Amino acid sequence: MHIASRGSPPEQWARSAQREGGPPVTQDKRTLNDLERELSLFARHYLSTRQARAGQRLDRSAYLLLTRLELSGSMSLGQLAEAFRLDISTINRQVGALLKQGFVERFPDPDGGMARRFRPTDEGLRQLAADRDRSREGVGTVVAEWPQDELATFVDLLTRFNIDIEGVEGNPWPRERDTHG
Repeated sequence: MHIASRGSPPEQWARSAQREGGPPVTQDKRTLNDLERELSLFARHYLSTRQARAGQRLDRSAYLLLTRLELSGSMSLGQLAEAFRLDISTINRQVGALLKQGFVERFPDPDGGMARRFRPTDEGLRQLAADRDRSREGVGTVVAEWPQDELATFVDLLTRFNIDIEGVEGNPWPRERDTHG
């Protein structure tokens, strides 16, 4: 399989941009066009394969919420809404679904007041670990033939990309490297 290098995308991409009335595509713009397209495909492939994996019990929002609570510890609805950049009603519905499944528990905020905090239950953490294992297996299938150094470079670059997004948004995501290996 031939993969176009960043410096020479297929000619039809450049012609397509020119047909749309835009100026000729420069090298930097071509690279950004390639990156945007590949990120779109990455999101599509990752989400579609994750949803199709047999045995996975958590939907995307549950997986992300449990992951965030696992890394950050307990959080209030307001903190979760801020972390995910969602309105409180959306987070409330998502957390409510996790409560009904027994994957999170609510408890009084130790700082007092009316606020409640949420943390994953043992069952929630077990399910997260099981789904994470299935997800890792699926990703592992895709990169099974990659040399270890290329895989490590990809992980480093993807991590840097995500950290840079978080910096632009002013919304860092907690992460620990290789805590689930």
